[in-house]
Amino acid sequence: MKNLTLAIDENLVKRARKAAKSLGKSLNQVVREYLEELAGTSDREALVEELRQLRLTASGDSGGWKFDRDEIYD
Repeated sequence: MKNLTLAIDENLVKRARKAAKSLGKSLNQVVREYLEELAGTSDREALVEELRQLRLTASGDSGGWKFDRDEIYD
């Protein structure tokens, strides 16, 4: 992986770090993901990672509710 140095306004960096933290990510991760999306190189990898994250965070608990096909047609 290559390092990149950028000149960015200090206030912008502070706000961006705060926004990244609210997403549960580092600023570095957010920038990397943005650049990958911009370059269009990791669509499949990003989708796989998103599905992995959903699998880890989803409760999968229906609270006992079961789907009833007949209810759709009432």
